[in-house]
Formats: sequence, C-alpha cells, structure tokens
Amino acid sequence: MSRTTFHTDPLEAVGGIADGATVLVGGFGMAGMPVRLIDALIEAGPTDLTIVSNNAGNGDTGLAALLAAKRVRKVVCSFPRQHDSHVFDGLYRDGEIELEVVPQGNLAERMRAAGAGIGAFYSPTAVGTPLAEGKETRTLQGREYVLELPIHGDVALVGAHRADRAGNLVYRKTARNFGPVMATAAATTIVEVAGVVDAGGLDPEAVVTPGIFVDRVLDLSATEVPA
Repeated sequence: MSRTTFHTDPLEAVGGIADGATVLVGGFGMAGMPVRLIDALIEAGPTDLTIVSNNAGNGDTGLAALLAAKRVRKVVCSFPRQHDSHVFDGLYRDGEIELEVVPQGNLAERMRAAGAGIGAFYSPTAVGTPLAEGKETRTLQGREYVLELPIHGDVALVGAHRADRAGNLVYRKTARNFGPVMATAAATTIVEVAGVVDAGGLDPEAVVTPGIFVDRVLDLSATEVPA
C-alpha cells in the first residue's frame, strides 16, 4: 500500500518543515518550480532555511518571494544572478544571505549521490578555481580531481505534471530538470502536480520518479488556485 498522502490544502502539504531545515527546491528558472508549495512555505513561517536550487530566484514570485520574506539563511545554487534576480542581489550585497556556488553538473550529481547512498565522488569540474579551495584533490590517471560531498535535504519541494494514487510521478518537458534527483535526496519529498490519476492511469514506461520516493502530493486540480 502506498505511503504517499494526498492533499488539497498547500499549507497542510508543507506542514512540519522546521526552522533551520535544508530544502531542495526544483526548477530551472520558473520551469518546474513548485510555486504553490513555496507560497505555502512562506505562509507556514519556518525560517533560517538553507535552500538548494539551480538558481536564486526570478522576479518576485516563487523562490524569490521566499528570499524576500527573509526566511533563508543560505542559498546553494549554480546561477545566483540573472537579469531578474534583484531580490537575491539586494540581500547578498547587504550581507543578509550566504551563498555557496556549485557548478550545475556537480549540483545534480551531489544530490544524485545522496539519493544513491554514495559517500563522495571525484569531479574534474572546478579544479584550479576558487570553488575548489579547502577541498581534497587527487590525481587519477594523470588528471586532477576535486572531492565532492553529497547534498542531503531535509525536505524536497518538487513540481511534477501528474501523479497516480501510488505516488508515481511523470514530468512535462523541461520541468523535469532537478526534480527526480531531489526526490531521492530528501528525507521528505513534497510534490505539487497538475492532477492525480488512479493507479494504472500512468504509462509505467513514462514514470520518472517512483512513488517510494514521494511522501506528500498536492493536487492542484482540487485546489481553488488553477494549476
């Protein structure tokens, strides 16, 4: 029997996220960003959060709104700045938020390693740059590598396209991005979907995230806010 619970109230879906939690937030820009869950997290009120995401927010919505609410202590991401990252820019320049920059491939692999139970891995990315400072290096087959550690999340907030009643997920196009690795790397995975179908309603060959990794599903089709 599935352990996944299904919710129509966003605030209920994010209940229990503690102050100081490490939260993995899916999305590549706004593609695949779980905006309803982030809005509920703002309303729920946990603070001193560490956010792990591809970038540090766009415009004034989603992740940027969470930063603007000053609930975040640290951001771990690949692209902290883009043309509309004014919220993060202001907080960082004022010394109100910490930043750890991680190359995009390493970011994905560090979360994948967490989900796979891998203790660490060597990567050639960042060798000879400030991002390698303080990290162990090793020469393997004549090439230098940097030791990278897994990124574990207390919670993952993920946007998917559909779920079935077993918690299995499918994604839509580029909204797939970081969601699948984040779902495996967190102690609790919370997903917002455009709709939920009965068991057997998804092509098993199309399932990307098995329900074993999914703890809570917010069904946007059953909320008052359109998906």
